Amino acid sequence: MYRLLAFKEFVYLRFKVLFREPEVIFWVVIFPLILAVGLAVAFWNRKPDPLAVDIVGQPGSAESEKLASKLIQAGMKAEVHNDAESRQRYRTGKTALFVSLNGQQLVFGIDPTRPESLTARYQVETIVRKDHDPNGIPDPVDTEQLEPGSRYVDFLIPGLMGMNLLSGGLWGVGFVIVDLRVRRLLKLFLATPMKRSDLLAGLMCTRMLMIVPEVIMMLVVGNLFLGVPIRCNPLTLVVVLAIGGTAFMSIGVLIGCRTDKPDVAVGIINLFLLPQVVLSGVFFSSKKFPEVVQPFLQALPLTQMNDCLREVMLEGKGLYQVAWRLGILTAIAIVCFFLSLRWFRWS
Repeated sequence: MYRLLAFKEFVYLRFKVLFREPEVIFWVVIFPLILAVGLAVAFWNRKPDPLAVDIVGQPGSAESEKLASKLIQAGMKAEVHNDAESRQRYRTGKTALFVSLNGQQLVFGIDPTRPESLTARYQVETIVRKDHDPNGIPDPVDTEQLEPGSRYVDFLIPGLMGMNLLSGGLWGVGFVIVDLRVRRLLKLFLATPMKRSDLLAGLMCTRMLMIVPEVIMMLVVGNLFLGVPIRCNPLTLVVVLAIGGTAFMSIGVLIGCRTDKPDVAVGIINLFLLPQVVLSGVFFSSKKFPEVVQPFLQALPLTQMNDCLREVMLEGKGLYQVAWRLGILTAIAIVCFFLSLRWFRWS
């Protein structure tokens, strides 16, 4: 009972310290929102990626393969997939358009909010009509309106959420431990009955509670004002954020468990944070890097977190479908926390 009371008092103490420093609130809550909105506006009219088109049909179908071949010869990327797979690839941003053959018509699957889809339709129409054969591929004359699909801002918001969780875990937990050590405040806790596990768990709990309003505000701004879809069960998203946040905070605890100089802590945190921001698919897909480095990129915690967030938010996947990613993050959390308990020192 006394242990639980001490734990609650420590968490309360940390909140009082945080709210006495207004700059903390700015960097934790306001700055991520400014970054999200600013980047969304900056990339709203970005140059479109090379266009890719899916032809709906069974692989080996003569008509589908003929249309795909014609588009490829004209310089577009075209593949043949069945209807369900084509829709899924389009919805997750892997293609700019999908086209199905319906008798004497070409039916375009179009989301009118996606500029690259309209451009792709125009290109396909131009290619098909250029050397139209009455007995060959029919004229495109029909359109199927689809729900909003994947835009850059849809890709960006989950990446910013993952980056903010990692940054908060490293700076909000790891650097705080170093700061407490430098100011000799950890020695004060050493004189109390508080265990090191309770101290570290209390710091992580404080940071986790700070994540809640931060994440809610980013989701509200993204969904209501930028139209970012949230296709998963809310509970699934909560579990993913909780596991990812715990993993990142455990890494922060490991960094701070023995470091006794702020400059060293800053260097270690930046060394761990900045490469992942570049390589782990925050602002652009990690798939753009060569295949030879993909195993290394997949081993990065932020890569798993960003991919997991995008799969549940944008594709609507359930926990069992991303269980292996969550398993990796859980293993990181457990290993880092227990290593921290073993190596932690009060001074």
